[in-house]
Amino acid sequence: MLNDLPIRKIIHVDMDAFYASVEQMDNAELKGKAIAVGGGGKRGVISAASYEARKFGVKSAMSGRLAEKLCPELIFVRPRFDRYKDISNRIRKIFFDYTDLVEPLSLDEAYLDVTDNKIGLPSATLIAQKIRQRIYDEVGLTASAGISINKFIAKVASDYNKPNGQKTVNPEDVLQFLEDLDIRKFYGVGKVTAEKMYQKGIFTGKDLKAKSLEYLDENFGKSGRYYYYIVRGIHNSEVKPNRIRKSLAAERTFSENLSSEIFMLEKLDLIAEEVSRRLEKSKVAGKTITLKIKYSDFTLQTRSKTLSYFVSDKSIILETARELLYQEKLNNSVRLLGISLSNLNTDKDNLSKQNVEDKKSVSVQLKFDF
Repeated sequence: MLNDLPIRKIIHVDMDAFYASVEQMDNAELKGKAIAVGGGGKRGVISAASYEARKFGVKSAMSGRLAEKLCPELIFVRPRFDRYKDISNRIRKIFFDYTDLVEPLSLDEAYLDVTDNKIGLPSATLIAQKIRQRIYDEVGLTASAGISINKFIAKVASDYNKPNGQKTVNPEDVLQFLEDLDIRKFYGVGKVTAEKMYQKGIFTGKDLKAKSLEYLDENFGKSGRYYYYIVRGIHNSEVKPNRIRKSLAAERTFSENLSSEIFMLEKLDLIAEEVSRRLEKSKVAGKTITLKIKYSDFTLQTRSKTLSYFVSDKSIILETARELLYQEKLNNSVRLLGISLSNLNTDKDNLSKQNVEDKKSVSVQLKFDF
């Protein structure tokens, strides 16, 4: 029955330029300055950039060399992941004062389901304000938040009033919000997919909504069904406090580009050993082994093989990675190699796929106080 659909109040909390903000908080000399965490050296890649640096176009995953060209005054800071993890744990303790339904996505963001919350406050908007204020008072950092009826809309909304702001998409505003949304802002629509949508005349949620399920399935494969439902406000994924790991990986960026497969195999040996160690530590195994190759021109290629059994042993991982390396000729010299295992024995697909096929109308969720 439609009236049996659960009514949820979801908050997505996203720390503002987290790594960079921690560095600026800990070092007064860095406050107000353009800084990049990581990215040092001629091969470095940036992990995070302060808002002062972002004004120049500096962003995460950018090479340090390019960032320095964009912002000559940029200050590079060595990352301190133990410190970031400690701060993240303090922030999560604040979350748990309001709800036990907390799903961390990374060190700097999380979903909270506050439908039934520990302080008995009916307004998710007010709860988000209280959480952001406590993070600032107790930790010294700012956070942004998005509030709405499901995880997808909450995540999109959290990016609207950054930094140090929040946006609520009330139930009655959901459909209009999604119709007006630029397709590039849809979580799950990457750069390549956005370009493909542009070519097909899809620029906003309204354009996307006009396409039939059959059209989206035909043109966007498995993702087509996902797009069909989210633009209608239907995304019934629950906040999962104990998220199941979907994959496990390790990778290395090299100080010099590699052209010889023999040298690459030496590196893959070390990477396979690290992956195996992490699998053992996590007590998991996987069937699908993926080799990640980033070329010197920054183009990315992945090659995968799915075995008929679960593995965690280094020798099998390495042998499969070797097979994938020689599967076809390399396009260029290589700056990064990585190995990942997915299709894990903890994956609920060897348990249950996320259901995005629920055709129930979102209209029944449009009648409660936010």
